[in-house]
Amino acid sequence: MLPQVKKILYCTDLSKNASYAFQYAVYLARETGADIHVLKVVERLSSDEKLTLQSYVLNQSSREEFLHQRLNHARERLRQRQDYFWEHIAPEERALRTKIVGCEVVEGYPEQTILARSRELECDLIIMGAHEKGWFHTLLGSVAKNVLRESRIPTLIVPRPEKQTA
Repeated sequence: MLPQVKKILYCTDLSKNASYAFQYAVYLARETGADIHVLKVVERLSSDEKLTLQSYVLNQSSREEFLHQRLNHARERLRQRQDYFWEHIAPEERALRTKIVGCEVVEGYPEQTILARSRELECDLIIMGAHEKGWFHTLLGSVAKNVLRESRIPTLIVPRPEKQTA
């Protein structure tokens, strides 16, 4: 017998395919009764990016404000995406919004942060969309590929939907 799915960690990069993957998270929450934790990881700046920021933005408070705004911008985009999704879902499905018990934006390295949060939250399933760039990464994407390889819980990678023809 398979273990019950009680907690889903839905990870988003805020792409169109991530929104498509969210439909799967909501569907599985409805079917299993699971709660959904939403996670957006804002990737840490590389050493080169930090050096560039220090070189061109000499004021320390301006640099800190820039870094703070990166997280705020991601939070706002996530809120907008969530609102849009729930406004355009069938009215009888809107009650499923109560299944979202956590929604966080954190700075970190995506693979490690996703895996760590899945353990900390004691999730039973990770759901994320396949990335939209590059030939090899069209299938999975480096973050999805690494999470899938390292995860010790089931991980659902939702591929990009087929393009609709007119």
